[in-house]
Amino acid sequence: MNHIQSPDTTDPGIEREIVAKGLTAPRIKPDDLVAAIKDVEYIVHKAQSGQVLRWAVLILQNGFAVTGRPSVAVSPENDDEEIGLKVALENSKQELWPLLGYELKTRLHEASIKDACERSCEGG
Repeated sequence: MNHIQSPDTTDPGIEREIVAKGLTAPRIKPDDLVAAIKDVEYIVHKAQSGQVLRWAVLILQNGFAVTGRPSVAVSPENDDEEIGLKVALENSKQELWPLLGYELKTRLHEASIKDACERSCEGG
């Protein structure tokens, strides 16, 4: 079940502010987050108490799986599948931001080492 939607995991006002201020250094953008997701699987559990818990398992392009906190309908009467799936998806997307940030920082670090090596080789 794939429910990947437009990048709504960040406040659109913040994204506009970043762009308006000309902050152009490498960063993870909402579209990058969506592009990293290959598929979404959902796990649903109904507890003995009647609570309904839903997890979204994000399958990334590289095959790695990420999940966040579940959505929980404490009162079964309030359970709504569509809302529960949306909340579970957003919770899992929030877990993806730091992973993509780590990946970007690693690429930037490796590029700086390569640049430093090339500069030292040119001067030698």
